Parts: sequence; C-alpha cells; structure tokens
Amino acid sequence: MEVGIRPLSRFEYFAPQSLSSALDLLKEYGDGASLIAGGTDLIVWMKKHIVSPDVLIDINKISELSFIKVKGDFLHVGAATRLSSIKESPLVQEKAPLLAEAIGFLASHPIRNRATIGGNLCSASPAADSAPPLLALNASVILQSPDGERSLPISEFFAGPGQTAKMPDEVLRELQIPCKKGRSAFLKLGRRKGFTLSIASAATFGVIKNGRFEEIRLAVGAVAPIPIRIKKAEELLRSSEVSEDGIEKASKMICDEVNPITDLRASAAYRREMVGLLAKRVLKKVAIGGEQTR
Repeated sequence: MEVGIRPLSRFEYFAPQSLSSALDLLKEYGDGASLIAGGTDLIVWMKKHIVSPDVLIDINKISELSFIKVKGDFLHVGAATRLSSIKESPLVQEKAPLLAEAIGFLASHPIRNRATIGGNLCSASPAADSAPPLLALNASVILQSPDGERSLPISEFFAGPGQTAKMPDEVLRELQIPCKKGRSAFLKLGRRKGFTLSIASAATFGVIKNGRFEEIRLAVGAVAPIPIRIKKAEELLRSSEVSEDGIEKASKMICDEVNPITDLRASAAYRREMVGLLAKRVLKKVAIGGEQTR
C-alpha cells in the first residue's frame, strides 16, 4: 500500500504585476485558471485533489489589490490585503471595528499573516468569519473584468458552499464599507477556545436613537449554506423600543430562519440553539453600548 501525499497535478504558473495583466490571463485561460494570493485554502484543496487548476495566477505582486483607505463616506479595502493588516489597521479599527474584531478570531496569527480578505470571501465557506461582520456593515464588493467593473452588495455575493457570484473572468478587486457611526459586536463558537472553525457565529451593527433601533443589521454564519442576514428579526427590533424582551423575541426567531447541518463539529440542533444564544448576546452588547464607528 502506498503511503504519503499524492503529488500535485501539473500546472502553469504566472505572477502578473498588474491587474490588467491578471485579467488578460483569466480571459485567456478561463475556467482552467485559479487565482492565488495567500493560498491557505487553495493549496490544501490542491493537495487533496479537490481542485486541480491548469493555471495558477499569483496576484501577490499586484499592488492595486492591497490597500486600506478612506474615500468619501466609505472604507475601501483591497481584496489581496492580508487579514493581519486589516485587524491591526487604525483605519479599520476606527471606521469598521466590527471587522477588525471578527478577524481577531479568525485562524491563527501565522495564517492571518498569509491569508487575504478576498480569499476568505471567495472560498465561500458558510463558516467564513469575515462574512457576518461585512453583512452587518452593509458592505459591497467590487468585481473587475476585462469589460469593466460592477458593484454587488455582499448579501448577493454568496451563492452556496464554495460558490459565489464572481464570474470566471472577474477578479474581486476591493470591498467598500460605509463609514457610519454606530454600535457593533461579534461572537463565534468553536469546538475549542481560540482560533478554530466556527460552529456558529453572529455579528450585529446598530444605530440607536431615542431608545429605538434606527438601524439594525444582524448576520449569522455556519448555520446555513451561506452567511445570511436575519431580516425578520431586524424588522421586529426596529418596530419597538430597545428592550431585553424585544431582543429575546428576535433571537428566538432566528431558529426558524437558519438551516444548519450536522457534521463532525456539531449537530444541526446544537447549531440552531447556539446561534440564537450568540445573537442574543451580540444584540445585548449593542443595546448597552458596543463598539463605535466614526
């Protein structure tokens, strides 16, 4: 019996230094090409022969895809920006602390030094820790193709486990996050304390005015085929004064909105119960005064 790791399938490798060159390569090689930045997911999949691209397009040298800046009323984050850079960025901590907080729970420090925000999103894991905060922050993605760009709400980006709305000739170029003052909170549950894959997670962003939620967005992860907003709970919370009773009712509604699976990490019933508890806790944090954005 053979023992050891199967060798990788053969592939061509390119390392373009501009976004336009990368797009030309995508157009030329189509479905046979895969983009690689951090490679923390892709290389594992290639070693397991889950995917076997004919061409790897390394986008690490494209400076146009790695940046954090504020322009107008939006925080702009390049898709190839390292997760550690986002977590430690004073701009992100000021304008979108919810995202910085969530990334602090994502994987280990060495992985965050390598992984990118775009890779985390394009892997489209239902348990991606960056997705619920970006949904709660009402972020958008900018997709670039040889024919131009298009903006898409992140709520429309995920299509299923491992699937997104990104076309084969498109590159996720950047994220755009509204800079709005409010309160936010994130919590996740894993099999052990620390940097582990989520069993369930919850993120919320709210604006409270005169004792009511003027704005409230609640998103959850790892409890449906894609990370989702819980809009019925949001509607309930906006319809009455901020109260512990209202939060309790909203958190119970989540059980009917999610569709978790049973796997080696947790049962569907456990995930359903825990995501309601996590949601209640993040909503309470926001209600009594969570993180502020400016």
